[in-house]
Amino acid sequence: MIALCLSSGALSATLYLQTFTLAWMHSVEKVRWEEDWRIDEKGLFLTSARIVGMGAGMEPPSDAFFKNGAWHYTPTLSALPELILTHSSYTPGYELCIEKKCQLLINYFSSPLLDTTITLKPCKR
Repeated sequence: MIALCLSSGALSATLYLQTFTLAWMHSVEKVRWEEDWRIDEKGLFLTSARIVGMGAGMEPPSDAFFKNGAWHYTPTLSALPELILTHSSYTPGYELCIEKKCQLLINYFSSPLLDTTITLKPCKR
């Protein structure tokens, strides 16, 4: 099974999964943004996304459709070798959702983060 490696400075965590959702609150508009990701040996693939509202640089693409209170769309992004997230003091932290159960991304680490970035990438075998 493939795994997702999380790292921040000297801290790391490994999650054995093939898909996850990354969610966060937009710092200006204060609306939720969610992205669904798939992991394989080639990288991280963004498979779908949802925006609960619009404005301030977060307009959904022209092919988005509105359903269940959010704009849904399928991004056209190549595989990423890693995803680097930076925390902002203006918003709550990123959430990692597995099978629709979400918790703050920082909760996957065994001690408080000293770095402001968290890197997500497929684990090397």
